[in-house]
Amino acid sequence: MEKMYKLRRWGMLAGAMLVIFGPAALPVQSADETDWKNKALTLNEITGEDPIRGQIKELMDDPAGAKKLLAAAVPLAKEKDQPFNFNAAYILGRVALQTKDYDAGQIFFGICFDQGAKLASGQKLIQAYSGMVSVIDLLYADKKFETAAKLSQGYLEGLEKRGIASGLKDEVLRRLIRALTKQGKVDEALKMADNLINARGKDWRNLEIKGWIQREIGKPEDSAKIYEDLLEKIGKDRTLEKDEQNEIIAEVHYILSGVYVDMNQIAKAGEHLKILLAKKPDDPTYNNDLGYIWADHDMNLDEAEQMIRKALDEDKKQRLKANPDMKPEEAKDNAAYLDSLGWVLFKKKKYQEAKPILLQAVEDKEAQHIEIYDHLGDVHIALGEKEAAIAAWKKGMDAAGPSKREQERKALVEKKIQENQK
Repeated sequence: MEKMYKLRRWGMLAGAMLVIFGPAALPVQSADETDWKNKALTLNEITGEDPIRGQIKELMDDPAGAKKLLAAAVPLAKEKDQPFNFNAAYILGRVALQTKDYDAGQIFFGICFDQGAKLASGQKLIQAYSGMVSVIDLLYADKKFETAAKLSQGYLEGLEKRGIASGLKDEVLRRLIRALTKQGKVDEALKMADNLINARGKDWRNLEIKGWIQREIGKPEDSAKIYEDLLEKIGKDRTLEKDEQNEIIAEVHYILSGVYVDMNQIAKAGEHLKILLAKKPDDPTYNNDLGYIWADHDMNLDEAEQMIRKALDEDKKQRLKANPDMKPEEAKDNAAYLDSLGWVLFKKKKYQEAKPILLQAVEDKEAQHIEIYDHLGDVHIALGEKEAAIAAWKKGMDAAGPSKREQERKALVEKKIQENQK
């Protein structure tokens, strides 16, 4: 069971960002380049929150057109006297985020930041700040850790020169620490975290980043101590709205469930998930995770299967409710939950039932994970399908990420391959 913890440079000038990151890679301009440039420039005429939101939605309803618009707008933004006002740059920045055009996002939110500063508008600066942080988060989510770190560092320098409040800088610094850790620069990341705690240790967010690092580097005992302490500190934070406070506390309980699994303390992991299920009994994630933990440790297998099947059903219900136009047959099962179901069936020695479920899971491009392929390989072996098992394990090894957990799994899979090739 894994969960990537939910993540929440400013370049002073768009030109400064280009010096650091180089020019954005652009598609070949189309014959109607002039029309797209003119359309980009007309965004300067849009005012008001609702029209801005409407324009972003309209552009995203035509993804191909949105990409052409960005391709035409970026060269204009690189000009010495770039022509975009805040609203136009903000619209283009948001479209860049949704199309995952990170280079364009950096440029347009950099313009937003400059325009907000010129207008001395706190609201616009916050919007620009939020946009650039979103670019960093997307880079991190796509495992572009080096680029995320560079953008964070450059943004911090820009915030420092502009005298921006420490709270905003700390948000970016924590992102930098995560990106450095993922690159293996643990000593540097730990030093930054300790400096942050020494300077502003009363902020529980700075303690949280230290707990996160400890888990990342394989010190779950130290991580658990920090997160258990955080439950009390967050509960006493009067600056948080009650709903936000409850949401953060729930997140810490969830993280602790994973940390205790890392420590092989399954009872404690289950306690934290049961706390969450008591408040949200139909939550797909909580049902799946407790079911998977039990299955993985040969505990409560019948109840585990029921919980995992419930997770699949509730997840589908939620997606259909969120997308009224979606047909039931279009709501594909969550691949991670399918993996859990396949695994609990394997544990119950129902190998023929487990096989098609795991094969369905690995068809999902977002589910190319060593753990799922490892499970599939184990099912093939149980069915006497040695060649298929080795093929699945090899695919899993190719999909293994750099984390300590996945590298440990990779070593175990490699051993299985060697044993079955004799």
